[in-house]
Amino acid sequence: MSVGASTAALLAEERRHASGLYAQEIAFVRGEGVRLYDADGRAYLDFASGIGVASLGHAHPRLAAAIAAQASTLIVCPQAYANDVRAAFLARLCELAGGGLTRAFLSSSGAEANEAALKWARAATGRTKVVAAQRGFAGRTLGALAATWEPKYRTPFAALLDGVEFVPYGDLAALESAVDGGTAAVILETVQGEGGINVPPDGYLAAVRSLTRATGALLVLDEVQCGVGRTGRFLAAHHEGVEPDVVTLAKGLAGGVPVGATLMTEEVAAALPKGGHGTTFGGNPLACAAGAVVLEELTTGGLMENAAAMGERLLTGLRSLVGRRVREARGRGLMTGVELRERAGPVVTELRSRGLVTVAAGPNVVRFLPPLTLTAEDVDEALAIARQVLAA
Repeated sequence: MSVGASTAALLAEERRHASGLYAQEIAFVRGEGVRLYDADGRAYLDFASGIGVASLGHAHPRLAAAIAAQASTLIVCPQAYANDVRAAFLARLCELAGGGLTRAFLSSSGAEANEAALKWARAATGRTKVVAAQRGFAGRTLGALAATWEPKYRTPFAALLDGVEFVPYGDLAALESAVDGGTAAVILETVQGEGGINVPPDGYLAAVRSLTRATGALLVLDEVQCGVGRTGRFLAAHHEGVEPDVVTLAKGLAGGVPVGATLMTEEVAAALPKGGHGTTFGGNPLACAAGAVVLEELTTGGLMENAAAMGERLLTGLRSLVGRRVREARGRGLMTGVELRERAGPVVTELRSRGLVTVAAGPNVVRFLPPLTLTAEDVDEALAIARQVLAA
């Protein structure tokens, strides 16, 4: 297939060999800032960011330069050996996370980060039970899948890791009934993503923290989607002042280069024996070099403050659309969802046809996850398109 092929030609070519799991309808070939370009040259506002991955937008100059420089220096260095780029990245990552999260296991995805968290929780507590949230999403690998609520993801692969109990998200009484002396961990998304952009009630996470301490269970916060500045703070847990035992990160952590991180306290880290877990690609210098740029841009580039301000502007605009087709708009920072009174899929398609890329979050929620670099003009342009579709 030659460079410059049309969208139709690229779709046909990829469908010849792809797994068939995805219903591809468009072929993107280039990106710049908050915009994507398809094979026919049409521009789109990207308010999906590869599901929250392109935190610095597309073709970010500093990120691209760091990746190129590291690729010409050293790409592969397993964590069995030390590395200068990884050491610096880990130090800054743990500093920003704070709250006693001084140790990190690096992997290549959010599912892997959650797999590691579940193993460490078992090792640290000697227990096996896990309590998770309804509408929660931990990943689709067999271990993490057990803590993913959506039956359509779990049912075809039963039997899974046993001992997982699901409770309604935000319901403290239900959680208190579920957590007992056999509970190894409570695992929660600090803000639910796939389940519909659900923000916890005020005080809920602090109460969960108190409950887990009282029962000896670990608190594992899944910040794969909501972490790394997306909500306006480095961790979404920082809004509540909650200090978990384990935090998982991925998606936007390296701006598009695959990376996952399981952050934990000294006590938790010490529980797993040497050789108890491992990875081939995790912690490679290329991903760490990209991650270091993201962390610097978040702090010195003001991107967390921008996420808070632009998120408020976006949410205010989306709330103005509540009416016949829109039930509610909710979110935190640049993690925003519009709950519809109809199915989300056709609306996502209609928005894209008008030049705005979004992604569904469950059956009836449209997710807006733009790069943290977007401007007020970008927000207003996206709102104008959303208004055309949702106010119709």
